[in-house]
Amino acid sequence: MPIPSSPNALLAHPFRPFFLLVGVYGVLIVLAWMAFLFGGLPLPLGWSPLHWHSHEMIYGLVPAAIAGFLLTAMTNWTGAPPLNNKGLLALVLLWIAGRAVFWFAGSLPILLVSAVDLAFLPVLALYAGTILVRYKNRRNLVLIAVLTALAVGNLLMHLGFGLGKTQLLKLGQHLGMNIVVLIMVVIAGRITPAFTANWLRIHGGNPEWVRRTPWVSYLALASVALLALTDMWAPAPVIGAIALLAGLSNGVRLFLWSGWRAAREPLLWILHLGYLWIVIGLLLRSAAAFNLDVVDTLWQHALGVGAMGTLILGVMTRVAMGHTGRPLGLRPFGIVIYAAITLAVIVRLLVAAQMMHYSIGINLSALSWILAFALFVVLYWPILSTPRADGRPG
Repeated sequence: MPIPSSPNALLAHPFRPFFLLVGVYGVLIVLAWMAFLFGGLPLPLGWSPLHWHSHEMIYGLVPAAIAGFLLTAMTNWTGAPPLNNKGLLALVLLWIAGRAVFWFAGSLPILLVSAVDLAFLPVLALYAGTILVRYKNRRNLVLIAVLTALAVGNLLMHLGFGLGKTQLLKLGQHLGMNIVVLIMVVIAGRITPAFTANWLRIHGGNPEWVRRTPWVSYLALASVALLALTDMWAPAPVIGAIALLAGLSNGVRLFLWSGWRAAREPLLWILHLGYLWIVIGLLLRSAAAFNLDVVDTLWQHALGVGAMGTLILGVMTRVAMGHTGRPLGLRPFGIVIYAAITLAVIVRLLVAAQMMHYSIGINLSALSWILAFALFVVLYWPILSTPRADGRPG
């Protein structure tokens, strides 16, 4: 029976508008980047195109995905009602305003662009922190500190542009990448083993196959956090050693989750695959720091296209079903989303390694990324824009 449309459904829960915006914006920014690289389209900005591209990936796209997940997960952690209706609309419009001023940064006052774009992460952190404190969920306040660090990285990029300091731009870019990796290690490190163990329990497996060894998890988290703290000032061999420790410890952590035992479930193996890209990216980063003939674009795209892209799509396709009262499973043709994002990262890494023709590879990778995010919007718009299937609020 068709689900009746509701004008308020999109604002019933934070994941609804933010996940759709992630899908749409994921298409737009890569289309614009391709048009700039190969079509001669001048990007509507005052920043250097390369830094615009990295900024909008790290501080434009990713924060919307974080907001959709974090504000939704908080309702489970605390029992608090979700942010919805006018409050949610205000936060959504704040994010949209940041993207709008950034696209027209070349014709707007620098202070206006910075003020509007910088506002989203502090507002998100303030709201989330207030709810966590009010409902005595102090365990998750670490995420507020991480959001604050991400906001600092955004500020550094704006200062770098405003002052003409390339070093500040690079510092903000690297800090943002490191903090996003830390967020993925924290969040994916919680949900992936938990979801895998639950699936095994339901499908006749042994949930104890999924092992969560505390010292391994602490080492995995601490090493990534240390990398974020030391990057851009520590000597290259130190960065290489820390990245190697982070890659190995997170690799052991991933192995202990026994993801191959849930290989029949796409909603699970995509999370394990996304985490594997974190491991690969960190190991490639170590190799680059030790001058082992690995260019920086290899590890950057393993983490950016691979880990971020895969985990964002993996989480969104799961949450969209589970939090709208539907059975957990991929939509028809949803597997194409996972195949496309995987192809996008593999091809992009082949290009970075000079194992594939540049223009052919870049265009193929971009088209695969665009297909993945566009297909998410097409397949999940009917779910995210209509009321829950079970009639419950949210």
